[in-house]
Formats: sequence, C-alpha cells, structure tokens
Amino acid sequence: AALLILASGAACSAAWAARRPPTRLAMRLLSVGIVVAAAVLGSMAGVVACTGVLLCSLATALMRRRMLGLAGLALATAVVTGLTWAIADDVLPEGLSASLEGQLDGHRVQLWHDALTLAGREPALGVGPGRFADSSPTVAENLLTDGKPHSAPLQQAAEQGLAGVVLLAAVFCWLLYALYRSPRSTQVVLSAGAALTALAAVASVGNALSVTAVTTGAGHLAGIATARPLGDEPVQVRPPGSPPRTAGRE
Repeated sequence: AALLILASGAACSAAWAARRPPTRLAMRLLSVGIVVAAAVLGSMAGVVACTGVLLCSLATALMRRRMLGLAGLALATAVVTGLTWAIADDVLPEGLSASLEGQLDGHRVQLWHDALTLAGREPALGVGPGRFADSSPTVAENLLTDGKPHSAPLQQAAEQGLAGVVLLAAVFCWLLYALYRSPRSTQVVLSAGAALTALAAVASVGNALSVTAVTTGAGHLAGIATARPLGDEPVQVRPPGSPPRTAGRE
C-alpha cells in the first residue's frame, strides 16, 4: 500500500508539472491505473489511499493558497496518530473502540498496548533502539512476529521515548514547511503532500517505514516536490512574507 501511495503521488505531481495536455492526461490515466492495480493486488488500504490522493490532487485545481491545504494534511496526520494512540491506551468509548479494533487484528492491538506500556516505563529515552522485541510480552508469545509494534510513532515512543517521538514529529513538520516554501506550483506541492500524508497514516498503523524502498521513495517524492523546476515548468510565486530572490538565483 505504501509503495502504491508513493507511485500515485508521483503520477499526480507529474500530471500537474506537465505542460502538454496529452502528457497530463497520460499521467492522470496512470494514477487511475494505480488504483486499479491496488484493487487487483487485494490491497484495500492501497485502494482507499490512492483514491484519496487522486481526489486531493484534482481538488487542488481550486486552491490558490497552499497554507490551508498543508494545514489540513497536518490535521489529518494528527487525527490518525491520535486515534492509534487512543486505541493503544484503550481510552476511546467502548462502541467506537470496538468498531476501530474490528478493522485491525487483535495481535496488532496487543503490540500497541505493549509499546505504550514500555513508553510509560521509560518515558524519556525508551528501552533502546531495536529492543522492542526483547521487552514485549506479545512478541515473546509469538515466534512468527517480526518483533516490531507496527506503528511508527508507538515504536519511537517505546524504543526512543519522548525524544524519539519529538524527532519524528519534527521531521514531518519540517517536510510540510519545505513544501510550503517550495518553488513548485501549489498543485504539485499539495499532490505530493497528500501522498506523504497518506503514507504517514499507513505508517501510524503499520510497518511501512521499516521498508527501505518506502523510505527511499518518500524521500525521492519529497525532493522532487521541493526542488527547483526544470525546463519551462512554471515557477510558483513565493509565499507572502518570504524574502525576494536575487537576479542571480533566478
């Protein structure tokens, strides 16, 4: 699902960066094809996320200011992370908690409980990088597990404590800031931002960031969305309040 999300974000961003209508149409069809591929592969999370990325990309045609869009993406990430944390801490109302846990397997929820317990035991620095498997009762009872809590924020909390959680949040906030200051068009920036937000949501409830291809692809997409345009692609006007460019930098 994570790789499909990144592919969808890249295709949507390429569509907005294209100057010729046939190229733009081809990229739109490619993004639709990625949704179909997710359905064929049986990845329901991929279907939902890639469809969301495509719809967000199309909706950016109506947006002129990227700040509002990026704020919405940040809010969506915070909501998904908060729900994951609430399920792990078992603080949601019984009906809502049962409904959400019904979409997840019980083993995953138990891993989240263990991660939060370890975070409470060592709140500052955690139990140590890569030591979740050594301290989790659920992992000890299941020899077939990969030894990870399957949630990036909870893994950071368990293994690196508050410091790790703050650093993970800082990386995402810095990425949003880089997108805000990007010279690319608002449509390219928000399309890439939607894909990266969908990836963050998947990483909050899964093990996506432990896959090298996913982290590499995320960095590549973020780099393209924040780099200076090549060729004759239109350059986005700098956000209000930013320093003017010199002639040499143009």
